[in-house]
Amino acid sequence: MGKSTGRDLTQIYAIYGVDDWHTPLFLLAHAIAFSILSVLFLIYFEPICYNLQQLLPGPAYARFAAGFTGSVTALSAVCLFFAAANFFYSAVSLHWEMSQRIVSSVPDWSSVKHALDLGCGRGILLNAVALQLKKSGSSGRVVGLEPTRNRTSFLNPTRTLRTATLEGVQEYVTCRPGDPRTLPFTDNYFDVVVSALFLHMVGKEFGVKSAAAAAERMRVLGEAVRVLKPGGVGVIWDLVHAPEYVQRLHELNMEDIKVSERVTAFMVSSHVVSFRKPSQHFVGSNEVRLDWRFNNLC
Repeated sequence: MGKSTGRDLTQIYAIYGVDDWHTPLFLLAHAIAFSILSVLFLIYFEPICYNLQQLLPGPAYARFAAGFTGSVTALSAVCLFFAAANFFYSAVSLHWEMSQRIVSSVPDWSSVKHALDLGCGRGILLNAVALQLKKSGSSGRVVGLEPTRNRTSFLNPTRTLRTATLEGVQEYVTCRPGDPRTLPFTDNYFDVVVSALFLHMVGKEFGVKSAAAAAERMRVLGEAVRVLKPGGVGVIWDLVHAPEYVQRLHELNMEDIKVSERVTAFMVSSHVVSFRKPSQHFVGSNEVRLDWRFNNLC
């Protein structure tokens, strides 16, 4: 891990920090604890076997039990170290790399005047879009929308705009709070709508696998389609629920729907889903009109 898309990773981590740092720290602490236990099993193997003989029928059973327990403890330590490293990598480095892939999914940034980042967080994808606008010579701007609820308190517009300043793209960026289920924008406003690692968190208060949570996710996806201009491009990188997004996008008659290969992020599968809103978007008989409230699903 030295370079990522031409950027020094130490600089990227310094600018953006790590979201939910307590998770990799928790995993690392337990990995160290299990490592210590496995070393103790190795050092004191014979005394442990002797003590187990008091509980088990014979020496062979005691040695097997001690060896098996020590092996499981060591394997658990390895798995926890891997999980901690994966969380740390996914939070910033992978996030930055995938942001570059999302940006490259849009064919022409020079004509983009308005872009939207749903769930902008600390601004990794937001700033990647702004950097692309700057690079392409566009006069456009990107709006980062940060939900007003169900997010941790340290993710705020002030912090996001500070990262944009550090990246030198503050003039291309606007950040505002809002409810992604009822986006505060008019129909057909944005040329591009992007989102990274956000949609799967919508509705989690109802239970991740519940029908209500799925309805909330689809409601946000519908809002993204609503504010997208005809001919505009949407790109979503998200965890677990890509098949749901693809199915709903087909129901909404989106075009050029593409799904990337599987990418492991935060120890689960993730995909990039891209689509284009038709130049002429008509409402079919089986399609919900553009208020996208999904009241019949909640």
